This record gives sequence, C-alpha cells and structure tokens, in this order.
Amino acid sequence: MPGDNGALDYTSLGGESSPTLEKFQKVSIVPLVFLIFYEVSGGPFGVEDGVKAAEMGTMFPENGGYVVWVSSALGPYWGFQQGWMKWLSGVIDNALYPVLFLDYLKSAVPALEGGFPRTIAVLVLTLVLTYMSYRGLTIVGSVAILLGVTSLLPFVVMGLVAIPRLKPSRWLMVDLGNVNWGLYLNTLFWNLNYWDSISTLTGEVDNPSKTLPRALFYALILVVLGYFFPLLIGTGAIPVERELWSDGYFSDIAKILGGVWLRSWIHAASALSNMGMFLAEMSSDSFQLLGMAEHGMLPEFFAKRSRYGTPLTGILFSASGVIMLSWLSFQEIVAAENFLYCFGMIMEFAAFVKLRAKQPAASRPYRIPVGTVGSILMCIPPTALLLVVVALAPNKVIGISLVAVMTGLVLEPFLRCADKRRWLHFSISPSLQDCGPAHHRCNDHP
Repeated sequence: MPGDNGALDYTSLGGESSPTLEKFQKVSIVPLVFLIFYEVSGGPFGVEDGVKAAEMGTMFPENGGYVVWVSSALGPYWGFQQGWMKWLSGVIDNALYPVLFLDYLKSAVPALEGGFPRTIAVLVLTLVLTYMSYRGLTIVGSVAILLGVTSLLPFVVMGLVAIPRLKPSRWLMVDLGNVNWGLYLNTLFWNLNYWDSISTLTGEVDNPSKTLPRALFYALILVVLGYFFPLLIGTGAIPVERELWSDGYFSDIAKILGGVWLRSWIHAASALSNMGMFLAEMSSDSFQLLGMAEHGMLPEFFAKRSRYGTPLTGILFSASGVIMLSWLSFQEIVAAENFLYCFGMIMEFAAFVKLRAKQPAASRPYRIPVGTVGSILMCIPPTALLLVVVALAPNKVIGISLVAVMTGLVLEPFLRCADKRRWLHFSISPSLQDCGPAHHRCNDHP
C-alpha cells in the first residue's frame, strides 16, 4: 500500500538503472547521443533544459523521467498531469514526421502530394516505424546512428562545395519588419525543445549517472553543428531571398551549389531524418507510459513488456494518437504541442527548484554548480520564453489545448476511483518499493 502523504519520499536513488531490466540489453552512450539528437535537433538554446535533465535524470535513474521529478516535488496528482501533457505533446509532435517525410518525397512521387495515396502512405510509414520501435531500443539506437550519419553527411559535402561562393556579409542581413513573430517563435521553440525527453527511458540506459550527462553534452555539440553549419552555408553561398525559405529549400540550395545529384542526396537525407525523429519520440513517449504504470499512475497493463523489452501497450497507444492527429496542419501541430509542452516545462522548473530546496543533500551524481537562488535565477529566462510562446498561440489551439489540460485534471481522479472499485488493476513495480510511492492509490483517500 502506498504511503499516506501527497508527495514522494525520494532521498537517494543512486546512479544505477533498474535491477529488473538486467535481462534486456542496455543503451550505450553512442546510440543515446543520437537518440537525444533526434529528440531535440534544435541548436544551442534550451541548454538550461538540458543541464536540468542531466541533474534530475541522474537523481532518478528510472523510466518515467520528468513524471517522477514532478511527483517527488509537487505530489502524484501533478506528476500525472505532467505525464498527461508531455505525452500528448510528444504524440502531437510525432504526427508531424510521417507528413514531413512524404513532403520531401512528393517531388519525386507526385501521387504522394495528397488524396488517398498520401493517406495510405502515412499509415504504412507509421506502422513500419512503429514496428521498429517495438523491436527494441538496441535496434532504434543503431538505426538512429545510421540515420544521423546519413542525414548529416550530405551537408558536409554541400559545405565543401559552397566554400568558393561564401560571402560572410550575407550572414549579417536583418529585416525585422517582415517577420511573422508568432510563427517564428513557435517554430523556433519547436526546434529547441525536448532535451528532457530522454529522461523517460533512463532506466534502459547503461550506467545512467555517467552516461546521461556525457550523452547530453555530446548531443548538444551535434545539435549545434547540425543546425548552424547548414544555415551558414545556405545563407552565405547564395543571395538571401527570404520568401523562398520553406520546407525543402535546402534541396534547392543543394541543386544550385552541386547539381541534381546533391539535391537528391539532400532529399533522401531529409526524409530519413524525419524517420529518426519519429523513432526517438516514439521510444520516449512509450517508455514514459511504462514508467507511469510502474509507479502506479496508470493501469498495470501499461507496464507489460514485449519479448524485446519494449512497452507494447504504450507503443500502440502512442501510434494510435499519431494516426488520429496526422490530419492537422504543420502550424497547428507545432502550436498545439508547444502549448502543452510549455505547461509541462513550467512544472519541471518548479520541481527542480523545490527539490533543490527540499532535498539539498539527496544524491545527485551530476549536479549543476549553483545553489537554490542560482537555480531560481537560471529558470527565469526560459520560463519567460514559455509564457511568450503560450501568449502567442492561436485561439483555436488555445481552446483545444485547454480541453486537453482539463481532461487530464479529471482523468487522474477517475483512474483512482477505477483502482478503488477494482475496475482496473494498478501496482507499483517491486524495484521501486524502496524509493517511495509515486502515486496515491485510490483507497488511500477518504
């Protein structure tokens, strides 16, 4: 029976991964770097999020990640809300990648531009990538490495070809009068978030106390280079015409600089990159549901693993959400996921500060070298950005997102009642019993 207080009682969880997972192969540092790269793929901004994830990910080296952090600091009710909003945000995000994959291929296969063929292609692609996720993190990590190298290599070649045509003065051209700030900030934020998503599968990582901080650091370098290098090439090697910069424009730049062969290579790399992002997000989302079930927040069947060690129910739920949301436009997907993600990040920052104040002596194999006041100051700038992103969301997105948030507020007490009435079976994983409860069981409430 879980305890009677509303918050977790974590004090020291050490740096080892869950003992119940020893029969499954762990994720090593190189696949982990590429998984983080595809989770984020966004540049140097958001570093606060990354170092926070390193500290709390090593403090709680188990599946569930930010759900466990918030539960420990703010109580299990808010931990569930965190899990609900971040899972929805991830599923909405993942609905984008099959669509973008086909957008890069439609110039070669015009039938994929719309209609029934495109719908079938989205379904088939989603099913194929979902099956790869089902086969295990070892395969997903290996595929992420292959896709990462394949996606970045043509930009290295394009950079070499572009050297004679570079004009650094073009990098300083600014036209702030013709900027759609709402779309710009939403797209920018979308490209800079999800540093914390890898925390949801920390229990699958080999020696997470050392591996996770190093992987985040190496991924940061890879992300910075992966964004800035192509942008410097594209803006410096050809005249800047902002109206041309839309999805697929790097392919046009490649054709100008190197010819059709380089454009085709960039096309293929861009399409494969979307596959990598889908796989990384699917792994994060599904293991988050598994972690929530292991802490008693979701029914026990979410904690069941396939013979490959993957959370089958979580994968099926996440894939179903992707398919149902794939009809949304790019702008709607980005705005909706950002809105939900912002709420989750604000709770993470609150949990980070409260854990620093509440449990200053708790084991943190990786620790940001600031005190409680420094932790607060560090969280102020990204929190301000989160509030700006929320304020700029379209009314339609705000309405839909608020309905989603309210659904989570009602869903948690419903699940507690389902537990009390034995409609569904909940349990806490035996390997977590010594760490303290992550969820109030329903019959612990009056």
